[in-house]
Amino acid sequence: MNKGKVLMIGPVGSGKSTLTKRLLEDPSPAVKTQALNYMDWIIDTPGEYSENPIFYRSLLATALEARVLLVIQDATRNRQSLPPNFAQGFPLIPVGVITKIDHPDANLALAEKLLRQVLPQHAICRVSSLTGEGITELRKAIFMHLS
Repeated sequence: MNKGKVLMIGPVGSGKSTLTKRLLEDPSPAVKTQALNYMDWIIDTPGEYSENPIFYRSLLATALEARVLLVIQDATRNRQSLPPNFAQGFPLIPVGVITKIDHPDANLALAEKLLRQVLPQHAICRVSSLTGEGITELRKAIFMHLS
């Protein structure tokens, strides 16, 4: 079991794959994740795994390979696809991430409120994968738990 990995979950289109590329400093364009995607220290999951309870068992099984759980909330999305306190069901250190903070339709207060439903008491980082804002802080929050 490799405990030096990060499991990234969130709905379709929330920016998981783009964020993965940014965290790994990979300049190639992101493509939609169709299956579990292992890239260095990140496990990128398809958004469908977060949106359909039938896949929750797969997320929990994959969690055994990781140490940190990144729960992604798109700042332009007005709903939460995960059930309340979902992050507590994982044997991982959860970190919330609000993506697309630079988008004109971003609602940061709503995004944080929705993310708090899933992980009520844990750190939340705000990032833009386009401008790089918040990426350094997110890396620090992740690596603090991986070392």
